[in-house]
Order: sequence, then structure tokens, then C-alpha cells
Amino acid sequence: MLRCVLASASPARLKTLRAAGVNPEVIVSGVDEHCDLANTADRVIEVARRKGQAVCDALGCGPAETVLIAADTMLDIDGVSYGKPHSPHVARERLHQMSGSSGVLYTGHYVGVCNGEWRSEADVAATTVRFATMTDAEIEAYLATGEPLEVAGSFTIDGFGGPFITGVDGDPHNVVGLSLPLLRVMLARLGVPWTALWSA
Repeated sequence: MLRCVLASASPARLKTLRAAGVNPEVIVSGVDEHCDLANTADRVIEVARRKGQAVCDALGCGPAETVLIAADTMLDIDGVSYGKPHSPHVARERLHQMSGSSGVLYTGHYVGVCNGEWRSEADVAATTVRFATMTDAEIEAYLATGEPLEVAGSFTIDGFGGPFITGVDGDPHNVVGLSLPLLRVMLARLGVPWTALWSA
């Protein structure tokens, strides 16, 4: 029986996997997500790798086949990386900056497969997100929902923030925090068909 583990506390990532027929066990890594790398793509891959490896180490590797998925997401605007704002003041500044513009949402993915020993892949998905021009009142109302405070880039596409996203170029799942098409390719590289996760 294949065991699937999601090394993430993100409800959106869990919901995305469940909607795609995968019901993983959730084990949060608790690792430090701070990273000094300048390039956003490099940063999210590094943090995803840290998360995944921490949980792989905690689990060990027995004879039963296990698939582990970890991820990290950041928004890049003009070469600057934006993670979770954590405060209304920071979120407000970011929403004003994003209003009427676009950014690239990067998600680093780490996949580990254990079948006697751990083998792993790390890769990144990028999706361009176009934001509507928001009024001051809309920004304040969105802040009042609390949603922008604990999500990468201060927005979501699958919640209150959805009406303020006018379009995406790339995988829309990636905007939620996991690129399902990329995960399928990464698993294939490791010899695991995506459909094997449907029973997990």
C-alpha cells in the first residue's frame, strides 16, 4: 500500500491534492523558512527541499513505499520576492503595489520516494498572475477578511482574493501552492505513476 505524505501545513495544498484524488497524511516540517538566496526560484526550491528532507529524516525509510511532497511559494514582482506578510500594514503596502500590475508566482516542489532508500527530485513552477486595479475600499475590505496575512504574496485565487485576479499565464493550481502537472512529471522521473496516488 502506497503511503503519501504532505510536508506542509497549507490547507490550500491539502485541498488541492484531495480534489485531485489524493488523500495524504500531513506531517509539518517546522523548519526555518528564511532563505538568503536572491533569486526567487532558487529560494523556493531551497526551502521546499529543507521541508521535505526534514520530514524524510523524521520518517526514516522502511520497506513500504512512501511518497513525500513538500513545497514553498513566493510571489516575485520586478525581481523582489514576497512571502507571507504576517501584518496588515505589510499586506496593505503589497496589495497597493500589486493593484493593476502582475507578478510571477513561484512554487518550489520537492518529491521524495522511499522504497528501501529515499530518492528525490526538486523543481520549480512559475505562473504569471495579473491583478485587477483595486480601490482603497476593496483593499481595506480584503484586509479585514484576514486572508492576505498568512499567504504568499498577500493574495489567494481560491478565496476572497479570487475576484481581484484577472488572469493567469501558466498552471492555475500553482497559484494555490502546488503544480499538479509538475508533480506528475516529477513522480514519473522517480518511477511512480501519478494515478498510483489516487489510492493513497
